[in-house]
Amino acid sequence: MKIPFYQVDAFADSLFAGNPAAVCLLEEWPATEVLQQVATENNLSETAFVMPAKRGKWAIRWFTPKVEVDLCGHATLAAAHVLLRERDLAADKLVFTSPSGDLKISCLDDMSLRMDFPVVATRGAKVSPTLLEGLGGYPSEVRRADDCLCIFDYEEIVRELQPDFRLLSRLPFRGIIVTAPSSNGQADFVSRFFAPSVGIDEDPVTGSAHCILAPYWAKRLGKERLEAKQVSERGGKLACELRGDRVLIEGKAITYLRGEVEMA
Repeated sequence: MKIPFYQVDAFADSLFAGNPAAVCLLEEWPATEVLQQVATENNLSETAFVMPAKRGKWAIRWFTPKVEVDLCGHATLAAAHVLLRERDLAADKLVFTSPSGDLKISCLDDMSLRMDFPVVATRGAKVSPTLLEGLGGYPSEVRRADDCLCIFDYEEIVRELQPDFRLLSRLPFRGIIVTAPSSNGQADFVSRFFAPSVGIDEDPVTGSAHCILAPYWAKRLGKERLEAKQVSERGGKLACELRGDRVLIEGKAITYLRGEVEMA
């Protein structure tokens, strides 16, 4: 069985930037083991598998090279880009059904896509020696949900961190978000995202992390709309807006590769 395959640079308006994701379009779900094998073979931080669902919606699942995850922002953006731009879906909105609930996507006038994601609440957490040693820096505040949020005072500290991924993989979190206020006025805050426990040492641009970052910085800065920059090696920019218990995340995407996957 051959299935359409796309590789998309998400949260980017030019190639070789943002976060690459694979998107596979299915007509029915194969075994989860097969989906994992495809994602492992792709060897990108995330592969999104999409197929039509009931009432005009689309079902979506996300896999890293190691595990299935409940939510992935950049692969959702990539999947929406494929359906709306590559497959010429006759709509300016679509809804994905996912393990994290319904996710609404809409097109904006500047060719950006807006994703409607749930806020992820955090609580205060203790600073563990493994976290400090793994990051190689001392955050001013630590909060936690499924991810660990580490707040630093200066952008330069976040940029210069050289984590020990072996140590970070021992922590009981999906990923580690490090963040600080922007120092140059080009964004409200900066961040990086490390997830060695799920096979991703550093994710270039992480939409789902902003379900935690947006409410934190909205409260701290006293503003609902925020400009964010992820300062990984590839880097990427996105806009966030807090609306009650939802986070609107905006970004662009561009197709790098089109092809087919041969599935037995």
